[in-house]
Amino acid sequence: MPAESRTSRFHTPGKVRWRRFAIVAVPAVAVAGVLVGLTAEGAIASSISVSGEEYTVTASQLTGTGFEQFGGEVSNASGPQPVVVSAINSAKLTDLCQSVKVGPVTLRLTAGAGGTPASASNLIVDASGQTGSVATFKNISIGLDAGTLTEDPGTTGTAGGFGEQADMVTIDNLNQDTWLTTAGTFTLPDLSIAFGGSC
Repeated sequence: MPAESRTSRFHTPGKVRWRRFAIVAVPAVAVAGVLVGLTAEGAIASSISVSGEEYTVTASQLTGTGFEQFGGEVSNASGPQPVVVSAINSAKLTDLCQSVKVGPVTLRLTAGAGGTPASASNLIVDASGQTGSVATFKNISIGLDAGTLTEDPGTTGTAGGFGEQADMVTIDNLNQDTWLTTAGTFTLPDLSIAFGGSC
């Protein structure tokens, strides 16, 4: 029998059986969608890997609306690291400075020093420590279940964990030792990035 006539009717080289593909792919996509949705709602903790370097973030003043704070952890090469998670729905940072060691030198970023503060939406900071000269909160609730926080929609901690939230927050002379910062948008007026110096 010629080779070309031996091809099985169940398999044609170079072609995709779309019905079989759909039977396998559709349930997998549905499950992935549910997991992503639960992670976004805080029902499932997401595992975040970070670099081995903390960096310093300072600002002469941070003001924000929709403030939440709860405990969490991130992972690096040394293993899990406990963090304080601060979430702010809308934030402004005056005289923002960020510095990080890059080998033997320090990389320094500054913004918001020319009269227009840096601004961020859905700002989330995972920090190992945070200080300020004065912190003012409006309508603060302390000791809430971290899984029920509502000030920054879509951001919650682990259900049953300790949490707090406030309508508004102001922190003067903010200083944070930070592992990770994320934001929906981050606007940096008067941006400057250079080597040398620290915050």
